[in-house]
Amino acid sequence: MVLFIVLLVIILIIAASCIKIVPQSQAYILERLGVYKATWGSGVHFKVPFLERVAKRVNLKEQVVDFAPQPVITKDNVTMRIDTVVFFQITDPRLFTYGIDSPIMAIENLTATTLRNIIGDMELDSTLTSREIINTKMRASLDEATDPWGIKVTRVELKNIIPPAAIQEAMEKQMKAERERREAILKAEGEKKSTILVAEGKKESAILDAEAEKQAAILRAEAEKEKMIKEAEGQAEAILKVQQAKADGIRFIKAAGADHSVLTLKSLEAFAEAANGKATKIIIPSEIQGIAGLASSLVEVAANKKEN
Repeated sequence: MVLFIVLLVIILIIAASCIKIVPQSQAYILERLGVYKATWGSGVHFKVPFLERVAKRVNLKEQVVDFAPQPVITKDNVTMRIDTVVFFQITDPRLFTYGIDSPIMAIENLTATTLRNIIGDMELDSTLTSREIINTKMRASLDEATDPWGIKVTRVELKNIIPPAAIQEAMEKQMKAERERREAILKAEGEKKSTILVAEGKKESAILDAEAEKQAAILRAEAEKEKMIKEAEGQAEAILKVQQAKADGIRFIKAAGADHSVLTLKSLEAFAEAANGKATKIIIPSEIQGIAGLASSLVEVAANKKEN
């Protein structure tokens, strides 16, 4: 009875060991008597005890490997160190298991040699500025080389490029000089814009001053014009009133029945008033001169009568 129980336990253990559950994103390589038998995908599987075994468990997820920096020499004989990151995925578990021994080491060595070949055809400056080109060339080359191993290289990235210390120092000086040059350019452009704005401000101020001066001159001219018009109107009005008074006096004399002699005497009085001014020479008509002589004779006669 004890022996039967022991045998039963042993059978159950063996049966349990023959049941395999393959997780998602994994594959199992099954061998029978040391020969490849099948590739198990995710799910439940059974194997023949003692004759079949799971030779390898393969991860089908995309994987990443970070390799140590590799020394490379550029076309212009500059030695630098470059570390790379390779993303890959196993597409054929059977080829991955039986295609090559130590596939990760193989990818590392292949990456180093491919990187040296690519960088050897490029100069230092182009190496530092052409990462995307280098990544594309390396991915294409590695993908083609690893295809017989059941591996697909999905992406390659240059993680870091480490040039020599002297090159780094020269690059830093160059960058500093470039920054100083840009700063000087920006400062000069700022001063130029400031000068232009100041000049434009002065120009606008001069235009406004000229316009204001123009308006002031126009206003002064209009004021002077108004003044002259007022003065002319005043003088015209004064002359009109004087002439009106003279005309009224003449009409009054005519209305009083004054004869030609009285009018002539009035004319003499007018010439007398004119003589009181600043005139140095007065022309008297001949008719008035005769009357003036007669008046003088009458004055002399009257004076003689007083003496007698």
